[in-house]
Amino acid sequence: MIDFSDGLPADAPELDAMAQKIWIATFGHSCTEQDRLAYFATAYGPDGALTRDLANPAYRYRIARAAGEIVGYAKFGPAWLDVAMPGELQLSQLYVAEDWHGKGIAQALMHWVLEAARGDGATALLLTVWEHNPRAIRFYERHGFVHVADYAFAVGDQVDRDLILRRPL
Repeated sequence: MIDFSDGLPADAPELDAMAQKIWIATFGHSCTEQDRLAYFATAYGPDGALTRDLANPAYRYRIARAAGEIVGYAKFGPAWLDVAMPGELQLSQLYVAEDWHGKGIAQALMHWVLEAARGDGATALLLTVWEHNPRAIRFYERHGFVHVADYAFAVGDQVDRDLILRRPL
């Protein structure tokens, strides 16, 4: 059974460890260790964006747990992309542990994000997805997202091409 709850600052250490593990499994092959460590220095750890944003009321998190262990999460908040229009929010992460793929967790998290963003009065939702992540791209397209622009995503000194996707709400 999967239990869903809002993310709280107390979840930070476990959520951070889970997010790092998924990031390495998904993207780790695509960059040097030096670039990964540079990216992780700002994204993760006690001073990273994930932990910082858990305490920021502008961001909302939904966590999926199986047997008490975090197996997925979604995070959305203010849109910061250049293509953002007034009233849009941005999905920053939707991660599910590989062992839990295909079990409906991503769909449940996406449903929550869309409903919560609508409830917050958002007119659309933006996100970025790595161009070499076809599984994620297909998932987002199935949920009504369309490619509207590209984004240069820095991982240390390496710059990857991410696709910016938008979905009206």
